[in-house]
Amino acid sequence: MSADAETLVVYAAKARDYAEMTADLSGDRHLAAFIAAMPESARVLDLGCGPGRAAGQMADRAMIVDAVDAVPEMVDMAAAHPGVTAWQADFDEIGGVDIYDGIWANFSLVHAPRADLPRHLAALKAALKAGGLLHVGMKTGTGETRDALGRLYTYVTEAELRALLAEAGFRPAQSWTGRDIGLDGTPADWVVIHSHG
Repeated sequence: MSADAETLVVYAAKARDYAEMTADLSGDRHLAAFIAAMPESARVLDLGCGPGRAAGQMADRAMIVDAVDAVPEMVDMAAAHPGVTAWQADFDEIGGVDIYDGIWANFSLVHAPRADLPRHLAALKAALKAGGLLHVGMKTGTGETRDALGRLYTYVTEAELRALLAEAGFRPAQSWTGRDIGLDGTPADWVVIHSHG
């Protein structure tokens, strides 16, 4: 199973802090690009939705939004957004074929062990409609480690992530890189890649 128990405990305890940290997504260019690429009345999946801020913005734009998270406290907050259907699930519970026009996996797969990434990406590829869009954000670097809060992180290089996406059948396209301070107060480098199914 990919749900790391210690990571889930941290997010449960810090759910309100995380919600406050992600309260304003109005300037998120990646989310704006994702939303702009969706067809009218798109069905989308927010994988590892956290408090559901992104899911809520998608629902505000008349999308059909499924939001999943492994932490009950996060699911409760996500479900409070009008138009968002949220439930508790980990990465191994994502299934189905040709369901979604878009999948938003924004820094959620960072908590999956590296060995599990190919399996998870393959499941997302199956769930995405042909030509659909996958947004994936990961912290960049190498190895697996725990942060100061105890959360498990898997780091990848952009080249490694592009290779993983291609192996799963995606067509990686536009990418962005940057550096931000996370919940643990530590700056970290990241990459976001948009890929087509």
